[in-house]
Amino acid sequence: MKVDQIASELAARSKPLARIIRAVGLPPSRRAIRVDQRFERLATAILHQQLAGAAAATITRRVIAMTHHSLLPDRIAALSETQLRSCGVSGAKAAALFDLSERVLDGRLDFSTMGRMSNDAVMAELVATRGVGEWTAQMFLMGALGRGDIWPTGDLGVRSGWAAIHRLTHVPSAKELLPLADHLAPFRSDVAWYCWRAVDLERSGALPR
Repeated sequence: MKVDQIASELAARSKPLARIIRAVGLPPSRRAIRVDQRFERLATAILHQQLAGAAAATITRRVIAMTHHSLLPDRIAALSETQLRSCGVSGAKAAALFDLSERVLDGRLDFSTMGRMSNDAVMAELVATRGVGEWTAQMFLMGALGRGDIWPTGDLGVRSGWAAIHRLTHVPSAKELLPLADHLAPFRSDVAWYCWRAVDLERSGALPR
């Protein structure tokens, strides 16, 4: 479905969401990235975990430079932990990158088959990788695989945005939020995107009322 149709459908199903849609416009189009880009996307996500944007970008650039500008599993596997640590990568993240690389190289993790797999099956394979939790896997599904019905209730921005959109007096927990967007399936990736935009609007004082 085209993004204008998705926006219209969501607006028709939810008046609170319709106000945000009018304020920020259409959601982004979703399309899976190429198979040969998926390892780099997931490795970059690991590097960015729990870091501010600027620091994460600097560390990622250093790692990419150390792999001779080819962030590929065999290039990562050829590095030592000391080399990764010299880029600013923590020990835990270095171990995660090595595990990710090994899983791809030995075939336990095959990015080329993910396009034909269900969301749950992809999640199960990704979270088996060291350092890849549910949130990282969900972001990969939404971004790298272009899946349209991911509902990342563990994301504080999504929960805060939902509260802002619906004028709630408290931010719902992940468990509380889980069923609240059932009526917005199969477009919950876009609902999450609107929740993030609602947080931006609230911070700027432009949240529609």
